[in-house]
Amino acid sequence: KDKNTEKNKQFITSIEFAFTGIKTVFDEERNMRKHVLLGIVAIIAGFVFRLNQMEWLWLLLAVFLVWIVEIINTVFENVVDMFTDFHFHPIGKKIKDMAAGAVLMTAVFALVVAAIIFLPKLLQLF
Repeated sequence: KDKNTEKNKQFITSIEFAFTGIKTVFDEERNMRKHVLLGIVAIIAGFVFRLNQMEWLWLLLAVFLVWIVEIINTVFENVVDMFTDFHFHPIGKKIKDMAAGAVLMTAVFALVVAAIIFLPKLLQLF
């Protein structure tokens, strides 16, 4: 049988498929690349400002949540495109808009978390 169509019987195969999915989103979605870049910048800032454990937890939650929701958004977009054969459909538009809204809300959450963590630290420098 084709390795790509049968049920995953080995854990390592499941991990390989998962990494392929992450790589696909990164390669095909400009916004994912932006989110990853900004997340890495935030993590580097965390090291620079020597965050405490609670600050790290909030920062990493925000960063990974944005990445996860962007992946889910991409899944919805691809499913809609597959079912509509890339033709406009009002329900497909609603689905895509709602998924994009979830990404926007998550990104706003991440910005709020970053502001709460980093603004006081930046203000102390000046």
